[in-house]
Amino acid sequence: MVIQDGGHTALTMLRPQTKINTTLEALVEQLARYRPVLTGNSAQTVTGISMNSKAVQPGDLYAAVGGARHHGADYINQAVEAGAVAVLTDDSGMARMPEGLTYIVVDDVRTALADAAALIYGNHTAGTPIVYGVTGTNGKTTTSYFVNALLTALEYTTGLIGTIETRINGVATPSEFTTPEAPELHSLVARMREAGVETMAMEVSSHAMDYRRAFGLRYQVAGFTNLTQDHLDLHGSMDEYFNAKALLFQPERAASQVITLNGGTEPQWGQRLAAECPGAVTLDLGPVAVVDTAHTEATWIIIECEPAGLGYAFRLRHQSGFEVATRVGMPGEFNVANAALAAVMVLTGHERQDWDRIAAVLADPKRAPFESAVPGRMEVICDEPTVIVDFAHNPDGLTQALKAVNRAKRVPNGQAARTILVFGATGDRDTAKRPLMGRIAAQHADVVIITDDDPHYEDPADIREAVIEAAQLQAQQVAHAPEVIEIAPRGDALAHAVQLATKDDIILAAGRGHETHQDLAGQRFAIDDRQVLRQALADHGFVTTSPGSSQSTD
Repeated sequence: MVIQDGGHTALTMLRPQTKINTTLEALVEQLARYRPVLTGNSAQTVTGISMNSKAVQPGDLYAAVGGARHHGADYINQAVEAGAVAVLTDDSGMARMPEGLTYIVVDDVRTALADAAALIYGNHTAGTPIVYGVTGTNGKTTTSYFVNALLTALEYTTGLIGTIETRINGVATPSEFTTPEAPELHSLVARMREAGVETMAMEVSSHAMDYRRAFGLRYQVAGFTNLTQDHLDLHGSMDEYFNAKALLFQPERAASQVITLNGGTEPQWGQRLAAECPGAVTLDLGPVAVVDTAHTEATWIIIECEPAGLGYAFRLRHQSGFEVATRVGMPGEFNVANAALAAVMVLTGHERQDWDRIAAVLADPKRAPFESAVPGRMEVICDEPTVIVDFAHNPDGLTQALKAVNRAKRVPNGQAARTILVFGATGDRDTAKRPLMGRIAAQHADVVIITDDDPHYEDPADIREAVIEAAQLQAQQVAHAPEVIEIAPRGDALAHAVQLATKDDIILAAGRGHETHQDLAGQRFAIDDRQVLRQALADHGFVTTSPGSSQSTD
């Protein structure tokens, strides 16, 4: 369900229709490792849990979590008015507790929150849905969509939780976070089980692991794409960023692990993760690896990859000699890496006797599962000129997207077509990425149009300046001498790219992908790169492809 609030579109908490009455006594037992202290009625039952006082429903346990500016305990009265019957909090929250209210105090509310939600929604013992979790810097969304597509093709009833949307048995709802907070996540999983979902794919962000959002679930398979610079504003260093990702692969969380050994531009992180996970299934990207690395014996390897239309046909080989052939419909060899990881994850999640059936589905000559589009991920919206919208929003993602579109360039009458790039940098985030992305843009594009992404509370002009300065400096040092242009707002920048393009050029709109709103000083303004580009293309007489939708069903 979607609600509108002051221009914001938000996902209300999806609850299971069947409620479980959980006593606080049972909850205390479940949270024993957090040293819980119960004050009040131990026989009191709860039927839900929320850490947002505005989302509390009658019968809920309200989790009062400390934050950077406020403590959840400041909103206990609102939660009680909404129907909360008890509170889970820490020592700081206890000091603000109204008299007569039943509450539990634990050492670490955020970590305990996931275990509490797992018990309240019945996920601590449930066998379904089987969960496939995907993490990494780039490729999480596409890989999770590919996992979902393959499981659907295998005739499972499927679910999906990720950046773009949540799907429950084919019904789609926009997502607010890549990985929801623990109460919402566990409620969603219970709702999926109610709807008959047998298996689900899920993006797991580093934020989700750092904030313990994704705890309390048992993953059938955890998959790793790659690790490159991103989110250092939160984690502080690449080592801490890696440590957050690695939490997903601990044996108590994942029954099986699939690790790409040489994903992205910094393959050492995949190799380090594999070394820390004895017995993990490993994937060597072979001919589509970005960086050549010393040969490592892997469980699976890509042995062939050939262009097929805008996408690729490729072949995987298991160390036993078993082979799988399939196709991916999206541009970019990194999407071969995403598809290969998805295939290996699903194969790993099944018994060996099922592999022939899975291989047959992957090789379907009419419609292979990975030929379906992923909203805002190398999404082609026009063929002449080739216009692509992608979520690339960090240095490695932008590099790989630009290399992919450059390989697809036409050469009309002996003259190479141009790559026209439109992108910006995000405000209130890792500022070190800005000059890196400016240099990358000038290195790989012929026309660089620098505009705004999500400025948040920063001055958009200051953000653009940091990118432009680096791009212009790089432009002076490369042979093709790219043109660097500054245009804001973003809609004007996209329209100008179309105005410049001939039918043989390529336009890449990078950074926002599926997103439909821009954040300027806390205000959300509607803009969808795909819609803006379609309109501009139509205005100039170009023919666009049929619109895709993140709201499509399985």
